[in-house]
Amino acid sequence: MNIFAQATYIFFMARKHQTLGEFIIENQSEFKYSSGELSRLINSIRLAAKVVNHEVNKAGLVDILGAAGDTNIQGEDQQKLDVMANTTFINTLKNREIVCGIASEENDDYITVEGHNDDHQNKYVVLIDPLDGSSNIDVNVSVGTIFSIYRRITEAGTPVTLEDFLQPGRNQVAAGYIVYGTSTMLVYTTGHGVNGFTLNPAIGTFYLSHPNMQFPEEGQIYSVNEGNYVHFPQGVKDYIKYCQEEEGNRPYTSRYIGSLVSDIHRNMIKGGIYMYPKSSLNAKGKLRLLYECNPMAFIAEQAGGKASDGFTPILDLKPTELHERVPFFCGSSLMVNKAEEFLANSYK
Repeated sequence: MNIFAQATYIFFMARKHQTLGEFIIENQSEFKYSSGELSRLINSIRLAAKVVNHEVNKAGLVDILGAAGDTNIQGEDQQKLDVMANTTFINTLKNREIVCGIASEENDDYITVEGHNDDHQNKYVVLIDPLDGSSNIDVNVSVGTIFSIYRRITEAGTPVTLEDFLQPGRNQVAAGYIVYGTSTMLVYTTGHGVNGFTLNPAIGTFYLSHPNMQFPEEGQIYSVNEGNYVHFPQGVKDYIKYCQEEEGNRPYTSRYIGSLVSDIHRNMIKGGIYMYPKSSLNAKGKLRLLYECNPMAFIAEQAGGKASDGFTPILDLKPTELHERVPFFCGSSLMVNKAEEFLANSYK
């Protein structure tokens, strides 16, 4: 092994054993507002993720499987773990002197956090999907958490308003997800690439395992609920048929887990496209712009991928309500481009 190869190997191994905390401190200067808040905010998310991970992993042993008996603002049945994860993340975030507001997919309205001195001086709002894909818990399939962080736009010293949450995705200062699967990973970006950290459950520490994650420019996986095929717009039907044709590197492989975090995570590693279009069943789409699409789009773009509603980049959309839904196409850039081409042609 030559000197350059030795140096590269040593650098890689050092990075591979770097903890999430060490990584945040080392890269703090890349954060636009580097005064320690990001470190504390990500650390609070890390702590909540470890608690949720512990509960998810013992779900079959205790009475937290199944429905909780309530519905959320989306009209969906809440699972017991939904409620637990929501409470865990909200309480953990509220206990830090950083967040001035929290919006959750599980709550009707946003939560105002006054701060320890009741002076509303905290600077950040967090939007969160506490347990994405929770209906899969009962059958032991991977689930996740998605989070999005913005700097408030209203004046410090005043309570947050709806305006602080209805910001375009381009305004995000950080976003990420946690996937609770065969291993638990935290993947996040602050606008300088995407990095993934895997939890060592023996000592409760996240280690850098996937530095500089990138979507392959093109893949061979398409992820969509084909059970809704008859309800899809013609352009989407045409693109699915294109994916199934025997030509070039096609047909593609159909892989759909039903947990957004898991589907996106797999496609970012292997290359692919995730689609949840509008349909005759869901005229505006089903996924939530603020809690799911914006953070995943930010991650996708930072990893060299692309995300759109089929026509417009997701990050350029201006939200109009807290629980707004939009169509969502996300993944390898050439595959998303091709899907958009089919959608555009269907309207000619």
